Amino acid sequence: MQTLPEPLPALAAAATRFTTPCGGAPDGLVWHRWGPATGTPIILFHGGSGSWRHWARTIPVLAETRAVYAPDLPGLGLSAMPADPAGPEEAAAALLEGIPRLLDGPFHLCGFSFGAMISGLVAAGVGAQLRSLTLIGAASLGTPRQPVALTKLREKSGGDRVDAHRANLRAIMLHRPDSIDTAALAIQEWNTVHARLRSRGFATSTRLRDALPRIQAPVQAIWGARDQVAYPALDARIGALHAARPDVPVTVLPDIGHWAAYEAPDAVNALLGDFIARHDAESRPRLS
Repeated sequence: MQTLPEPLPALAAAATRFTTPCGGAPDGLVWHRWGPATGTPIILFHGGSGSWRHWARTIPVLAETRAVYAPDLPGLGLSAMPADPAGPEEAAAALLEGIPRLLDGPFHLCGFSFGAMISGLVAAGVGAQLRSLTLIGAASLGTPRQPVALTKLREKSGGDRVDAHRANLRAIMLHRPDSIDTAALAIQEWNTVHARLRSRGFATSTRLRDALPRIQAPVQAIWGARDQVAYPALDARIGALHAARPDVPVTVLPDIGHWAAYEAPDAVNALLGDFIARHDAESRPRLS
């Protein structure tokens, strides 16, 4: 795997690293933890072709009051590929095996995009241990996905490669051009180079929709109004979500794209913080 400079050196250095089994490797799933041993922990699942770095603007805020765990999902970042056939179920199984090794009490869960689907599968498997689930930019609700043309990166370097990342971030992740800053470009480069699991093909499946009725915890959903993955059929996604779980509150953030936690961090962090606080419970989790 190509070695690249860490795009978030200070945040990476502040984390404690753990590993759990994945794909036959005893240390194949890489986790990071921030924050104090107080409050009910939260686990964050990043999006497709991503890593924990998708939460660059969320981790520091949540870690002020609670432990924050963020794995690199199987086949992405530094984590090993999941067991064959290396699909969402196998990825979720590795996470379900790892969570009890890190936590023995209640926790909250939040998933973005591909991570929202995986979080649904995991949430359906953990039962009453889960206090709340937040879905951001969720797909896999059985609704169509509009094709998005991406600029190929192969053989590009220097400024041409940066321009390609900028175009791809605008096409699929961030709506406003001024949101595509140096950090976003560096995160996109690191994530792209380290991605092996191809998740885009799962976006039109019904995996999340099918999991929602089996989740015992309260659920909320957040989308950007200009979410490129949902646009122009966001209403259909919300309808499919409510057909499966009518009780789920939905927030749509105006003028925001798919990567809402980066483009609108204050709004997302407030929604997430308020929701988990509302559903918090006293616990004494074991911090590894």
